[in-house]
Amino acid sequence: MTSTAPTGRTGTGAVKIAFIGAGSVVFTQGLLADLFAFPELRRIHVALHDIDAERLATAEGAARHIAAVRGAEPQITAHPDRRAALDGADFVINTVQVGMNAATRTDFHIPARYGLRQTIGDTLGVGGIFRALRTFPLLRALADDIGELCPDAWLLNYTNPMAMNVMYLARATPLRRVVGLCHSVHWTARDLAELLDVPYEEITYLAAGVNHQAWMLRFERGGRSLYPLLDDAIAKDPQLLRRVRVDMYRRLGYYPTETSEHSSEYVPWYLHHDSEVERLRLPIGTYLDIIEENTAEYERTRDALAAGSPLPVEGTMEYAPQIIHSIVSGTPRTVYGNVPNHGLVDNLPADAVVEVPCLVDSLGVQPTRVGALPPQCAALNRTYVSANDLVVRAAVEGEPRHIRHAAMTDPATAAALPVERIWDLCDDLVRAHADLLQPELREVLGH
Repeated sequence: MTSTAPTGRTGTGAVKIAFIGAGSVVFTQGLLADLFAFPELRRIHVALHDIDAERLATAEGAARHIAAVRGAEPQITAHPDRRAALDGADFVINTVQVGMNAATRTDFHIPARYGLRQTIGDTLGVGGIFRALRTFPLLRALADDIGELCPDAWLLNYTNPMAMNVMYLARATPLRRVVGLCHSVHWTARDLAELLDVPYEEITYLAAGVNHQAWMLRFERGGRSLYPLLDDAIAKDPQLLRRVRVDMYRRLGYYPTETSEHSSEYVPWYLHHDSEVERLRLPIGTYLDIIEENTAEYERTRDALAAGSPLPVEGTMEYAPQIIHSIVSGTPRTVYGNVPNHGLVDNLPADAVVEVPCLVDSLGVQPTRVGALPPQCAALNRTYVSANDLVVRAAVEGEPRHIRHAAMTDPATAAALPVERIWDLCDDLVRAHADLLQPELREVLGH
């Protein structure tokens, strides 16, 4: 995964960044605030695309406001047509959520009728499976457009399920300048530093695994492990034992890089048991509250822009702006990216999508070989990767049975339901999402 720095192919010679799904206004705002904070990026061309006209107009208004506050002078264009936004782009940022809130509610409500508990539902499990299957047709079309209109562009994907989406792009499209971006490793390191009262600037760390289930393999200060300090903190505060990721750390020896709500969904040990849900204070269905909060935040932004009220302009420390700045300016930095394995992690499959540190400079995004994960961590990751593989195979091969095989393989689903109920559940979800699935996968199979 290498490239030369983009020279800019727009009419003004400016570096062009296409935002696909720019109507995710709050997230787009944070990315733009980060981008415009770099002096080298204050005259970029920002091309915004969304299929929702109101959200697109809101994103454009927010972009112009943020540029003014940051003292930037970008070219900002808004495009209902995706191809116009992509034409000549140097970078493509994808934040599309296919089906939006209505599809997400379906992903929760139908499984709940079967007694299947979910917290976030965007990575693994039936929620992750069907979110992926809805997203793959969009990714195929997006890849076709990139190949025609901006073949040298870097695709920076934020859309979940991250690992499945990047795996699909690697197997089903010719795109190779693709990296999946997630903030979980960064914020895990920051949260641990705060918990231990250690300045974040003084810590060093190494994480690797799969998205939302990577592991803090090293967490140090001045060359000394901070894990003993974490052990002391847990011993002093029994409430910490009521977190899934702390429970996993104590049993596996390495701290997982996603929240307890996320982490509970990727293993069979917690959500199926009432006692564990209570002990670990797991908020069932919490993502339904999050999407309502996101909608409310969008509406506040829309209304503030319409009223001419000031909007907060805050950076997010997300990786996409850092990657763009490093490639454009040549400034080297390390980020965490989700990329095809290809020898980066020895004891995970070669075609798995893994999350590893990546050097970024004018040559592009260059993943770092980590070697072998601790065997207990690799074992959990392999189960996760097996489900990913089956979902992607379902789409690439047009094989609807693999949807059911993926659900059967998923740890939390298999712990909660007998196999016939898993197939019934998949049939119900196929019926509910049929219009968003590729035609070959709309078949209802029964037992």
